[in-house]
Amino acid sequence: MGGKTIVVGISGASGALYARRLLELLAADKRVAGVPLVVSSGGMRLLKEELHIAPKDLAQLPAALVGRAAAKKFEHLHNADIGASLASGSYPTDGMVIIPCSMGTLGAIANGLSDNLMRRAADVHLKEGRPLLVCWRDTPLNTIHLANALRVARAGGVNFPISPGYYFGARNLDELVTQFCCRVLARLGLPQERQRQWKGAGG
Repeated sequence: MGGKTIVVGISGASGALYARRLLELLAADKRVAGVPLVVSSGGMRLLKEELHIAPKDLAQLPAALVGRAAAKKFEHLHNADIGASLASGSYPTDGMVIIPCSMGTLGAIANGLSDNLMRRAADVHLKEGRPLLVCWRDTPLNTIHLANALRVARAGGVNFPISPGYYFGARNLDELVTQFCCRVLARLGLPQERQRQWKGAGG
């Protein structure tokens, strides 16, 4: 049997560190065979501003994010290419994560808008009953945001806010980011050895 195919979307909300760490974990996971990667225009700006990543050739984006050797299982797909493989439910995938997910992207998904590849792929995952995790960071939330999150949840998606846990005694930001991404992958059936688990107050 082949490994899993996990789609990753990066939209224009702050939190590029989380996107890169998730991609690094997927690259290192032998259970994962392929990672189609879709980045919005806002996501590209985010990567440039927060990680100083701005390859002239977009085909080199995965290598810029995780290194050339680790990028072999990645395929960068243009967000404007609405006719790409991910736009069809006949293309087999095992789940999709949008990290970070902007409130605009969340709203589009909640209302069935499929005007670019990332949103269409999310819509496909919902209609096909496949896992869709939207990792948004924005605070505070207004009633429109909350209503959109509820609609996505009712459609079968998982709201997975970027809210790292502090109960395992993280020593730095890197550990917080890693543990959050481990939880995301565990939700997709890819538990990580690096993930720390709560053992109880007396543990």
